[in-house]
Amino acid sequence: MPCGCWSPRTCSVAGVSRPEQPGPASAELATFAASYPFGLDPFQLDACRALADGRGVLVAAPTGAGKTVVGEFAAHLALARGRKCFYTTPIKALSNQKYADLVRRHGPERVGLLTGDNSINGTAPVVVMTTEVLRNMIYAGSAMLDGLGFVVMDEVHYLADRTRGAVWEEVIIHLAPHVQVVSLSATVSNAEEFGDWLVAVRGDTAVIVSEHRPVPLLQHVMVDDRLLDLFVRPPGAARDRVEVNPELVALARDSRNRDTPGERGLRRGQRRAPGGPRPPSRAEVVRRLATVGLLPGIVFIFSRAGADSAVEQCMRTGIRLTSPAERDRIRGIVSARCAELAVEDLAVLGYHGWRDALERGVAAHHAGMLPTFKEVVEELFAVGLVKVVFATETLALGINMPARSVVIERLVKWNGLTHAEVTPGEYTQLTGRAGRRGIDVEGHAVVPWSPDLDPMALGGLASARTYPLRSSFRPSYTMAVSLVDRLGRQRSRAVLQTSFAQFQADRAVLDLTRQAQRNEEALSRCAEAMSCHLGDFAAYAGLRQQLGERLAALPRPTPAPERGRAVAPADTRGRRRRGGGDGRGGVDPQVARLRSLLRAHPCHRCPQREQHARWAKRWWQLRRDTDALARRVANRTHSIARTFDRVCQVLDELGYLQGDAVTPAGRRLTLLHGELDLLAAQCLREGVWEGLEPADLAGCVSALVHEPRQAEEVAVAPPVGAVRDRLAAMTRLWSRLEALEREAGLDFLREPSFGFVRPAQLWATGATLETVLGESELAAGDFVRTCKQVIDSLGQVGEAAHGTRVAQTARRAREAMLRGVVAYSSVG
Repeated sequence: MPCGCWSPRTCSVAGVSRPEQPGPASAELATFAASYPFGLDPFQLDACRALADGRGVLVAAPTGAGKTVVGEFAAHLALARGRKCFYTTPIKALSNQKYADLVRRHGPERVGLLTGDNSINGTAPVVVMTTEVLRNMIYAGSAMLDGLGFVVMDEVHYLADRTRGAVWEEVIIHLAPHVQVVSLSATVSNAEEFGDWLVAVRGDTAVIVSEHRPVPLLQHVMVDDRLLDLFVRPPGAARDRVEVNPELVALARDSRNRDTPGERGLRRGQRRAPGGPRPPSRAEVVRRLATVGLLPGIVFIFSRAGADSAVEQCMRTGIRLTSPAERDRIRGIVSARCAELAVEDLAVLGYHGWRDALERGVAAHHAGMLPTFKEVVEELFAVGLVKVVFATETLALGINMPARSVVIERLVKWNGLTHAEVTPGEYTQLTGRAGRRGIDVEGHAVVPWSPDLDPMALGGLASARTYPLRSSFRPSYTMAVSLVDRLGRQRSRAVLQTSFAQFQADRAVLDLTRQAQRNEEALSRCAEAMSCHLGDFAAYAGLRQQLGERLAALPRPTPAPERGRAVAPADTRGRRRRGGGDGRGGVDPQVARLRSLLRAHPCHRCPQREQHARWAKRWWQLRRDTDALARRVANRTHSIARTFDRVCQVLDELGYLQGDAVTPAGRRLTLLHGELDLLAAQCLREGVWEGLEPADLAGCVSALVHEPRQAEEVAVAPPVGAVRDRLAAMTRLWSRLEALEREAGLDFLREPSFGFVRPAQLWATGATLETVLGESELAAGDFVRTCKQVIDSLGQVGEAAHGTRVAQTARRAREAMLRGVVAYSSVG
């Protein structure tokens, strides 16, 4: 079947023959391929050949298909040719994992790691880093970019992320032209569109699309103790023709017929509808998977509390999935990896219960866990010692944890605002973990039965192939100043016009323009059809339109009780119509005037008047639609550049820019990165943080980075001491900036959040972990991660405030916070 790729010569899709086969593999590729225990797939070979020939590459393929092999070949080429390769990832956990992989392949002396809070051998020829680190290097004109030949952008579909996606586009746009970019993406339906953009901004780029999974994925529904196939082949049908299992459809129909309205909301653990199957418990799911040989498995639960609760349920039922020898190995690995944790912190971290569950082969995995604990779970799962992991969807973000089976507990999740159905893209990303290459013959995706399960909808979810990549790019304040500093305002506008966001907007404009052209042609036909030999029917139709709108706006007459219904005045066609009165018993003057003009118009006497009127009605509707299309075109044309102009307007007014010149305050702003970059810069300019103690400055800076969790927000103690007045000053300053934004038509700066102020203060003054977590009710993982964000922001503040007392205070605050579990945890 055709995949829709723009270039068959570079497209590798299962079942598609490529018209032109490339020539013999280069010696570099042959050497590289020989280092793998398995032969490279066609799409991997095509991508590597393109890379060896000096082209950029976009690879879009399913999770687990082996996209990263292409990124590893870029590192191989860099080392072979005496160049540098930067391997970028969206999250620090993935950076750490990729660093370990490349060290095993090339040795620690040739591989480095830069993640903001980790710096290992940063001058090595191959360096793994988060995408933000590379973006900051580019804007700073870092000497580390010298000799750079390749940049790998792993999980490049992250550019759709609302808060961080712009970074990917910034890097792709601003890298030197000679740098070959390797973009690795999950399967998206508009890969060719993204590839066209890469060609436009980076030059020659091969687009390699593959929907082939090396390990086939089978779909099931768990009903009681049975695993029913979601798809079956009808008797006598062709091998490639399948349908949703009729038995599941019948079960769902019977369940709907049996359930009362109150029973349709049954959830796990509640009683079944009379005579029907019941939802299996989490422990039953695990036991069944173990019985049929589908472990190791990952059970996705869209709640941290749910993941932890699932582990506790398994422990209470006595599940044990490991042998005595495996338990001994687990205990040894856990003891070694956690040896540096302070003994007094173990209880508050729930260490002993966590270790006991691991020794039974069961674990949770979510962002609320201590980073070290998550790393241990990943390590034990990868070597087959942990058999089942109850995880939130963060596990699907690129970390290498394949399983034999994946269970999605529910097809509805909380998205931060409401409970929403899982999208086809999310379903594919989650189930993509099922099937370990070189180990499993097939992977298995399982959805447990529930009374509200719709098998047909699940079938559509599992077979959908529409996951479009949409840009979230917009110019930030720091980006705008950095661009003006390097390129000037006009060249900056031109560069921003090359963003993927504008590329997509322009394509949409083309479609809208074509529709507008079709509408204009239809308008001409309507105008011809409504023409009248007695006069200008368009003008007559306009009067009718005005009269109709006026009548609709008037109050309806109230029938008099003693006389029955009120008699409506005659309309323009002689029929009786309600309305036309002025609400006081008289006739509305405007209605009377319009009726008089209609009767006096020559077209009013035309015998084909109503036929013309029908065409006129269509003309007016088309006119409104076409005008709306024109407004949409105007809004999308140069939309990114117009946003940039508005950003510059705010920066001009605040004194960060003076035309094409960047002021000293503007240069300080370029050192600050984050959603509240402008607020941080203004706090420094106006001395809001002058004279603070280190712990209080840490608390104030935490307000710039802390984002409350909407789904499971916890109570926090109010700020105390001198910091309270400074936070009030920050809020007033934010209000002024928000007003400026509003005047400029922008909405960038969210309100600072004070939920982490007190924990930051406590930790920076030396409080114990038990005290901080006990007072704040924060999860250990959230605490460590936010502390690292505060430490990173304090570093930026110190650099921006260079030579001042605030810079010294920021340095002392960083040192005070970088201790205990925060200093030990290697993953932010």
